[in-house]
Amino acid sequence: MKQYEFWFVVGSQFLYGQDVLDTVAARAEEMAEALSKVLPYPLVYKVTAKTNKEISDVVKEANYRDECAGIITWCHTFSPSKMWIDGLRDLQKPWCHLATQYNREIPNDEIDMDFMNLNQAAHGDREHGFMGARLRKPRKVIAGFWQDRCVQERLAKWQRVCMGVIASREMKVMRFGDNMREVAVTEGDKVETQIKLGWQVNTWAVGDLVKEMKAVTEAEVDALYEEYISQYDVNTDNLAAIRYQAREEIAMKKMMDREGCKAFSNTFQDLYGMQQLPGLASQHLMSLGYGYGGEGDWKVSAMTAILKSMGEGGNGASGFMEDYTYHLVEGQEYSLGAHMLEVCPSLAADKPRIETHHLGIGMNEKDPARLVFEGKAGKGIVASLIDMGGRLRLIVQDIEAVKPIMPMPNLPVARVMWRALPNLTTGVECWITAGGAHHTVLSYDVDAEMLRDWARIMDIEFVHIGADTTPEKLEEELLVKDLVWKLK
Repeated sequence: MKQYEFWFVVGSQFLYGQDVLDTVAARAEEMAEALSKVLPYPLVYKVTAKTNKEISDVVKEANYRDECAGIITWCHTFSPSKMWIDGLRDLQKPWCHLATQYNREIPNDEIDMDFMNLNQAAHGDREHGFMGARLRKPRKVIAGFWQDRCVQERLAKWQRVCMGVIASREMKVMRFGDNMREVAVTEGDKVETQIKLGWQVNTWAVGDLVKEMKAVTEAEVDALYEEYISQYDVNTDNLAAIRYQAREEIAMKKMMDREGCKAFSNTFQDLYGMQQLPGLASQHLMSLGYGYGGEGDWKVSAMTAILKSMGEGGNGASGFMEDYTYHLVEGQEYSLGAHMLEVCPSLAADKPRIETHHLGIGMNEKDPARLVFEGKAGKGIVASLIDMGGRLRLIVQDIEAVKPIMPMPNLPVARVMWRALPNLTTGVECWITAGGAHHTVLSYDVDAEMLRDWARIMDIEFVHIGADTTPEKLEEELLVKDLVWKLK
């Protein structure tokens, strides 16, 4: 990954004298160094800004420095907000307002007017916050003591959101063929999506992929085959199928890397010249951080790559998912998610195994190899980006994944079982009411707060279905949002 950093810009003014400004600068540098030790990306103290020009200059520099992923602002003293207008108006990088103070406690025996003049973040952050609201700038506000773990964790999550913003604005999606015929939800306005989210979504012929596959050498296949068997258990005698998947993966990766693409899609309806739909190949590519979408679903493909970029280490436990069937026994209501072949092994509870089975969908000449596993238990989300015609809507639902309650020995695919919140039937009603797709990104690393922050930065609609959601409240929310977004 590229080495990104975040800039710490602290607000003050000349009113309090040079000694106060020197103290503010020293404390700001101390805070940035301490936070850098616990945050996933460095926090670099840049300036104690006292004038319109200082603020505008640091914003201009942040906008044009690729390594700057966002700015975090804080007002140690009172910082008159009119001098922030030009800078905040021109800011193009993500912005977090950290409402904190240097000291945890009020020092009862020492507090005097000198202390008050120096330590008035409660005063300064409100003035600063007003200008953000007045300018209607997208921002993340985090309040609390900067040394508290909960504040640091929220800052860390926001930094990871910014990695998703960068990934989005650099996103290129390689579509091998077109969408599955007659499917509505996988369609969308690619031009509007590029304007709003930065995605470049284009098509490459499956014949081009076949040509690339033919150029792959046996030595290249040998090397990737050895990687497969070192990472996964082999539960098939059909080694030729595994090698064929390796050939597909090598060819797809070469084409994507050559074009700078981090996500791809294909469809079982277009396998021109191919013996198998990529299964193991797609799964292993996802484990490397590439996004995938089945049936030509380029939106979920890009979102998979973006959520992965937000995860721990820049490639978290997120993957392409599809709702398949329900378990509707009273008191044991669960969704079973899977796909024909392509579920990312980052979701696995245990070591995946390679198997080959017949795939009755599509024009497969031979049985495709794929990874089979059960998903891990834990809290997570499923996310769906849909095109509402004129705007994009990101729908996120909280889930609780469980160990599958039955072994399903005859189901030859990877699968995850979960309980949708607030419960299965209400969750399904709300999901359908909001227009959520059958394809989603399931993530154990990214939560609803992070995706709300991402949607705010990208300026798209956000809908959250959680423990307190009811169909009635959601219908009212969607009605209001429909009116608001039509006016934007």
